[in-house]
Amino acid sequence: MNLNLPKYNLRVRLANGKKSVFDPCRKKWVPLTPEEKVRQLFIRYLNEEKQYPLSLIAVEMSLRINRNAFRSDIVIFGSQGTPLLAVECKAPQIKITQDTFDQIARYNMQLKVRYLVVTNGIQHYCCRFSTEANSYEFLPLIPDFQSL
Repeated sequence: MNLNLPKYNLRVRLANGKKSVFDPCRKKWVPLTPEEKVRQLFIRYLNEEKQYPLSLIAVEMSLRINRNAFRSDIVIFGSQGTPLLAVECKAPQIKITQDTFDQIARYNMQLKVRYLVVTNGIQHYCCRFSTEANSYEFLPLIPDFQSL
């Protein structure tokens, strides 16, 4: 399945018949699942095309919402440590639905970021949250780091 992302060479290794990919944010090898491939390619896209510093990207960040544990796929922080943007990644064969947006909106109850991105590697949606209007506005492009 062709992804709608630039072609990047990921660090992939084969050990005991299983592929893993090196995550530069977590600084460790992780199993190379279809969702992980999307996540790693999207991290590279954010870093190389949109100038997001790897040091300000958290991957699979733990969240607690109503006593339940969740993990946000990608969270971008500002230089002052404030979360600015959250990304929810899905495997390419997973269709992006309202449930996907509901999931990241739930995460945003704790994160309180202004920008939300949902991707399956083929389709990418970005929206900006307005606290005044308590609504989301879809954006034509994912903002670069300097414009956050």
